[in-house]
Amino acid sequence: MSARASSGFDDIDWSQAWFAPLAERGRRWQQAALSSHAALLAEMNADAAQCRIRLTSGRGKPLAFIAQDDLPAGAAYEAHIAATGQVPTRHNLHDFFNASMWFAFPRIKAALNARQSVAIDALGVGPTRGGARDTLTLFDENALLFACADPLLSAALRGFDWPTLFLGQRDAWGSRCEVRCFGHALLEKLVAPFKACTGHAWIVEVPADYFVWASEARNAWLDEAVSTALLGAHILTSRLFAPLPVLGIPDWCPENALPAFYDDTTVFRTGRRVRASE
Repeated sequence: MSARASSGFDDIDWSQAWFAPLAERGRRWQQAALSSHAALLAEMNADAAQCRIRLTSGRGKPLAFIAQDDLPAGAAYEAHIAATGQVPTRHNLHDFFNASMWFAFPRIKAALNARQSVAIDALGVGPTRGGARDTLTLFDENALLFACADPLLSAALRGFDWPTLFLGQRDAWGSRCEVRCFGHALLEKLVAPFKACTGHAWIVEVPADYFVWASEARNAWLDEAVSTALLGAHILTSRLFAPLPVLGIPDWCPENALPAFYDDTTVFRTGRRVRASE
């Protein structure tokens, strides 16, 4: 198998709902990635140079993308990004989507980096990350942003009430709730989507008029609101998330037009019931 065929870059389908918001920049990066690692880094850094005011690390350093081999020996990944602005980037889908999120949601990425670097400063890098760092990593790798203006829908998601969320309130999607994919490991999985693919939804309460804004304005609002919440949270735990099977989102998968799609309890589980205060 050729290097090009094995890379996975040519398998990205930009028409899929989860990739479409990234497509304008992503298609250009994809072509560079199919050429070489050096070409991909050059394309990323050209874009970063145009966004130096808003694209910074958790400690305010202008961002640049470097080869993984240029990470100094013994340096912690997150701490290095925070201190230098240099993001070690491998020639693979995982790091391709990680870099994409720095451009799509720069404040959220900077907030995650800031909190990770503070935790590393306090505790060092050991065999385990600790609870807070585990939660930050979970967010970075697998989060979905569930923007919602209707408490009924948020409660349905938290309560694993799939019939309400995906069937009874199906017409609410796009007018009272929506999802943005954030986790770069999740996006990597969605290059070859499968029914059980599940993200960790971070619920964001949004104003009702959010749904009439342009996509760019929605992203900017989410970026500000979520980054503020992450920086202000005293306790970070995985219980702040709600599991959300990605292919259950209305119109994100042709098969889910049939109600029977949701009868699969190995995917759409009853789950734990969570109190609103948790």
